[in-house]
Amino acid sequence: MPERLVIIPTFNERENIADMLSHVLRLEPAFHVLVVDDGSPDGTALIVKEFMAREPERVHVMERSGKLGLGTAYIAGFKWAIARNYAFVFEMDADFSHDPDDLVRLFDACRADGVGMSVGSRYVKGGRVSNWSWNRVLLSYCASLYVRTVLWLGVRDTTAGFVCYRKEVLQGIPLDEIKFIGYAFQVEMKYRVTLHGFRIVEVPITFKDREKGQSKMSMNIFHEAFLGVLKMRLRIRKP
Repeated sequence: MPERLVIIPTFNERENIADMLSHVLRLEPAFHVLVVDDGSPDGTALIVKEFMAREPERVHVMERSGKLGLGTAYIAGFKWAIARNYAFVFEMDADFSHDPDDLVRLFDACRADGVGMSVGSRYVKGGRVSNWSWNRVLLSYCASLYVRTVLWLGVRDTTAGFVCYRKEVLQGIPLDEIKFIGYAFQVEMKYRVTLHGFRIVEVPITFKDREKGQSKMSMNIFHEAFLGVLKMRLRIRKP
């Protein structure tokens, strides 16, 4: 089984998924892809299955019954990847806010000795955000600052969702204990990686807002993140 698996959660991403899969499948070294689709009524999973027919070893789909949340999609994908012994597991969005070419850079960074996780970061030198309003940039930056302050987390882009994990990291984290579904999920994963003694490195990327389809962001996700960080500080302990 090849080393690298990219997990892409989807809900109504038919405008993006074919282009995304085509791009990832062209990369060198080769990546496999698992699309975790939450019952998209627009037929996203059907498009993935067309790719599966052409690339049965490299493209996979996990179809779920409804919109169950980003965090649970990734947890299901992590378990799928561990069961199939992938050495490196990636998270990324389907909407091209993450440049698929940067998967190679994340992989190279995560292969370094002592590194358990690499993060595509907007807030380190060389990283930036494209086509966001100034108030959205400010909100995102302040959210990361808040997380770093509360959790003493040495990661600048704490809510980033473009990451690579070593398999050993995912095996060491109690995945069934993670209940957050939005930004708080991304924060908790980084917090637990750090508490388990693994090093996290940040790779500068350009984050671009989606051009096709609709955002899944909501105020409930922001509220979960704000309160969730406080809960993490109180409840999660170093193993």
